[in-house]
Amino acid sequence: MPDAFVILFFVILLAGLVSWLVPAGTFETKNITTPDGNIKTVLDADSFRYAEESHGFMLFDGTGNKTGIANYAFDGMVSGDKWGAAVGVIAFILIVGGAFGIVMQTGAINNGIMALIKRYQHADNLLLPALFLLFSLGGAVFGMGEEAIAFCIVLVPLMTAMGYNGIMAVLVTYVATQIGFATSWMNPFSVAIAQGIAEVPLMSGQYFRMAIWALFTAFGLIFTLRYAKQLKNSNQVSSLESEAITASTNKLTEPQFSVTDKFILVAFFACICWVMWGVIIHAYYIPQIASQFFCMGILIGAIAWIGKRMCLNDISAAFVSGAQSLLPAALIVGMAKGIVLVLGGDEVTSPSVLNTLLHHTGSALAQTGAVMSAWLMLLFQSIFNFFIASGSGQAAITMPLMAPLSDLVGVTRQVAVLAFQLGDGLTNLIIPTSASLIGCLGVAGVSWTTWVKFIAKFCAGLFTLASLTVITAVLIGFS
Repeated sequence: MPDAFVILFFVILLAGLVSWLVPAGTFETKNITTPDGNIKTVLDADSFRYAEESHGFMLFDGTGNKTGIANYAFDGMVSGDKWGAAVGVIAFILIVGGAFGIVMQTGAINNGIMALIKRYQHADNLLLPALFLLFSLGGAVFGMGEEAIAFCIVLVPLMTAMGYNGIMAVLVTYVATQIGFATSWMNPFSVAIAQGIAEVPLMSGQYFRMAIWALFTAFGLIFTLRYAKQLKNSNQVSSLESEAITASTNKLTEPQFSVTDKFILVAFFACICWVMWGVIIHAYYIPQIASQFFCMGILIGAIAWIGKRMCLNDISAAFVSGAQSLLPAALIVGMAKGIVLVLGGDEVTSPSVLNTLLHHTGSALAQTGAVMSAWLMLLFQSIFNFFIASGSGQAAITMPLMAPLSDLVGVTRQVAVLAFQLGDGLTNLIIPTSASLIGCLGVAGVSWTTWVKFIAKFCAGLFTLASLTVITAVLIGFS
């Protein structure tokens, strides 16, 4: 499968061709009064008209006024301001990534989970639900995904010793994180970026999302516990399961859950509450939230330094490493914005090919009604995730189109964000382009084809549940 940057490059070439073939168009905007009395500017769907001068195909622009194909990378990354895409979102990703790099480097989260595993490894009825809920929260709160690979390494021998298999280790780690990731109310690398691009207040709609997180997590937990019961009740492991059992006999390492770990975890959850307080009470946005996470990194780094867990240079290196791990996502955000600029930009009142595409797509979807339009958005995002298996990258590429499209078809932008996060997160459980999934399966000794046979019905159930969730959100006017 080609790398995301390779795909983006060819999409840029396609965008250049489209800008030559399709005439640019413009919309007008209008002010509406929301139910809570606020004035909101939205696109007027009936105001579309073709521009007198088309944006046209451009290989290179030397004036700095337009964006040619050769200019897309730089222009995309420096577009916008600190309040949104692309430069604000890029800075947000790097700063938050650096802060979480410090948190993860302290080892406190790892030690906390290991202590939990050690304490309850002989109590299946407590351990399995606790692990599933814990990893689901990890996916929801800070976008846990790749970290599941490390925990799979630890849990595979434990699950085998308890009479389970490698598949069970993947279920309670990676599957749980992606359910949390898909239904998150505050994931800084997915829903927060999508809301920023769609110009929806960050972490808004969190009560509805918390409810669906509980629903989807319960659905996943029930599936996991039923599978665990099947394994316990079977006298022989089936041929499907036998491939998943690992021959590893490694014993769990003794967890070193110290007082320093406790202080770090208390500080971590206190900072998360501070972020939620700022969003709810003071409507904090990208600049403030990024600064809050930066303060969290400094505070936790200081605790780790006082506890002699890390030296000052270690803290600095952890921040750089955390930001570096998200650099590809930040670059994708900027370059994806460049695609929009090549098409003429995403300003609805300025001539743009994107406006023309939006008009005709909206006209087609409008014939299906708001509910069907929202469901088609979910389907589109689910399919698109196969090609761009990055939450932040997919948000950057699709939300500039989906957000104004939702205005045209009578769907709130909050629903468009919901369709994105469900379509993006849940398909991570099955697509072979997800490096985290393939990594976890490799550790567990499960081939991708075996995994597909096992998880396909569950994924179908999740998609059905996601469809019902999106439909419900449209009917209740989720915003």
